[in-house]
Amino acid sequence: MKTRQTGVTLIGFLIMLLVLGFFAFMVMKLFPAYTEYMGVTKAMNQLTSESGSKSPQEIRNDLMKKFDFQYVSDDTITPQDINISRSGNATLVNVSYDKRIPFLYNIDFLVHFEKSVTMQGASG
Repeated sequence: MKTRQTGVTLIGFLIMLLVLGFFAFMVMKLFPAYTEYMGVTKAMNQLTSESGSKSPQEIRNDLMKKFDFQYVSDDTITPQDINISRSGNATLVNVSYDKRIPFLYNIDFLVHFEKSVTMQGASG
């Protein structure tokens, strides 16, 4: 009686390891950009919890200071990436930026991040 063995061959295991390694490398490259975005989100939420009316320039300066505390790089978000608009009694603060992440040789990832928060009672 001949028994049949089942399982993964060495070649199949190496191919599976190569695919998993590729995706692990991709995650390693993209993870810092997403943690930086979490810092942007946290800084913007802190900005909305502050009371008092501020001018758009004061809002922009406060936000840039909060970005420094959240380890958001100055070359990632510039003051031009922060848009402040007023609608009614509320001020809308929008941060929209792109980040280019080198991957392999001439292949880059381009990720776009955008976050908006509303500040109540702020003057514009």
